[in-house]
Amino acid sequence: MVVAFFLKFVELNETDMELLLTLFLPLIGALLLLFVNRNNIKTFKYFSLAVSLLTFLVSLLLLIKFDFANPEFQFLTEAVWIEKFDLGFRVGIDGISILLVLLTTFISPITILSSFSAIEKREKEYYVLLLFLQFAMTGVFVALDLFLFYIFWELVLIPMYFIIGLWGGKNRIYASVKFFIYTVVGSLFMLVAIVWLGLYVGGNILKMPSGFTSNFILIRQILSQNVIPFEIERWLFLAFALSFCIKVPLFPLHTWLPDAHTEAPTPGSVILAGILLKLGTYGLIRFNIELFTNSAIYYAPYISVLAVIGIVYGALVSAVQTDVKRLVAFSSVSHLGFVVLGIFSITVEGMQGALIQMVNHGLSTGMLFLAVGILYERRHTREIAEYGGIARVMPAFTVFFGVAMLASVGLPGLNGFVGEFLSLLGAFKSPVLNSYWYTIIGATGVIFAAVYLLTMFQKVVFGPLTNPANHTLKDINRREWAYLVPIVIMMVWIGVYPKFFLNYSEPTVKNVVNRVYQQKFPTQTNIDVLKISTKIGEKK
Repeated sequence: MVVAFFLKFVELNETDMELLLTLFLPLIGALLLLFVNRNNIKTFKYFSLAVSLLTFLVSLLLLIKFDFANPEFQFLTEAVWIEKFDLGFRVGIDGISILLVLLTTFISPITILSSFSAIEKREKEYYVLLLFLQFAMTGVFVALDLFLFYIFWELVLIPMYFIIGLWGGKNRIYASVKFFIYTVVGSLFMLVAIVWLGLYVGGNILKMPSGFTSNFILIRQILSQNVIPFEIERWLFLAFALSFCIKVPLFPLHTWLPDAHTEAPTPGSVILAGILLKLGTYGLIRFNIELFTNSAIYYAPYISVLAVIGIVYGALVSAVQTDVKRLVAFSSVSHLGFVVLGIFSITVEGMQGALIQMVNHGLSTGMLFLAVGILYERRHTREIAEYGGIARVMPAFTVFFGVAMLASVGLPGLNGFVGEFLSLLGAFKSPVLNSYWYTIIGATGVIFAAVYLLTMFQKVVFGPLTNPANHTLKDINRREWAYLVPIVIMMVWIGVYPKFFLNYSEPTVKNVVNRVYQQKFPTQTNIDVLKISTKIGEKK
């Protein structure tokens, strides 16, 4: 397998190299760190940061060379591992995955930079795991082979389990085991569905000599012909959806998230909120929507109900938290509900909103966790009641904290507004959901978010400076400026000019939505959403 891949790698032309380098540079960096003496702590820090920054720069070449008018996969690379079963190293990106790959390469160096003061033991193991985690997460977004996707999906668990379990808080073992068990259980259902799907398409449909295939593009093409009976397709849909909804996490499968966030070190919470949760929402689009279109339409109202419940529930629970980190953790349940609602509106507006909200959540919630980490490093407490009057001694920190808070609230002009607005708009006009109540109830989550975030912000940074421990707190240093400023720039950029980012995903999203409706209504040549709305309403 390894020989076959490297032979293929040698034959690649230059246009293919950027994606492979984006994927493999963190892995190479992690392997090289294994040979460094563990006493060279500065080497671990700065070498990891250099590798991550280099990966980000290479990923920018992907953005430059990417043809956003092309809705299909680009930078395709294929090297068959096991010809007998048609298992291969197949990778590529389209308008959906490129934004998430760029999010991964952008957040990773910020996470490493924030680790310099947060991690003070077993530095060698930590930075090796962090680079390996970046490799695995990128692999999930670029894999175009079902078996390869599953490998990357499971690889993500290993470093995250140890990051929480070794460098987390006092209940870190409980949180890491809970995180691992939840994700593994869901993954096993997905593995069964992958095996069944590969055997059915490869053996029953294509009559391949191997009787099996895991080629995503080939499987998607075959399934577009409605070759699987709906009674079977719906079970495949649910098997994939369970795994992805646990990772999102979607209510009521969310209980592992607050514990994982609370006990994880600050960089672990940033990577968890910024990227790891997006693996689930990405999977819902890539597999549940693209492969099982009939089931996606059938189950969309039910999943959207859970998304709306999650929006309101996450906001209400956040409002009663006394631990600021746990408050931000529960807010993720609420914000990701908007993403799931946008996805299962199965409209261009909704899915575009979901995609940009994935990026937005990674930026704004990641920055909130960074801000909480800055406070914790200085005071070693996360209790809201322990703070007050921080603005007087930490004015620069207050500005950054305020920007992150307002972005999470959804203030127009910052990134959070764009994603939530498009997601709610998509749900409002969705012919699949066929009801305004999803948007009406979901919109209350925006109001609740303003309540709990503004209340928390007021208690932490304003009011009387009564606690003597807060009198001598130092404002943010140069390293903290270095990782906070880029996030703010991205927040404002997306909030003021989201078209730059939406242009990359729009053709692919339109293609996905069209494929869903054409498969449901094969006689429709030019998809008219209003006409389809009546048909779906009659069907329901």
